[in-house]
Amino acid sequence: QVQLVESGGGLVQSGGSLRLSCAASGIAFSFYAMGWYRQAPGKQRELVAEITSGGSTNYADSVKGRFTISRDNAKNTVYLQMNTLKPEDTAVYYCHAKFAVVAVEADYWGQGTQVTVSS
Repeated sequence: QVQLVESGGGLVQSGGSLRLSCAASGIAFSFYAMGWYRQAPGKQRELVAEITSGGSTNYADSVKGRFTISRDNAKNTVYLQMNTLKPEDTAVYYCHAKFAVVAVEADYWGQGTQVTVSS
């Protein structure tokens, strides 16, 4: 059974920092691209950051220079370090795992963790 379990969300003041973690089980973690998405009330889910199995990263323009995604394949865990948080970063943050090789595809979502940034 595949599980992605997020942790590290919470309430923080504007300008503060949080680190989200996503622990994966039931998948060959090192072969998966991992990502963090977020969804604010009344808005669509959007990509925040992603990291490939090879370690390449990609960020939404709104978080570049403030957020850092990383992975520890030995711990089957992906992290999102969030610095200089702004009220507009308030959302539920979801962990995502994706595998796509030739004709084989699979993707999974975590249950989400709430991040609230107060002004």
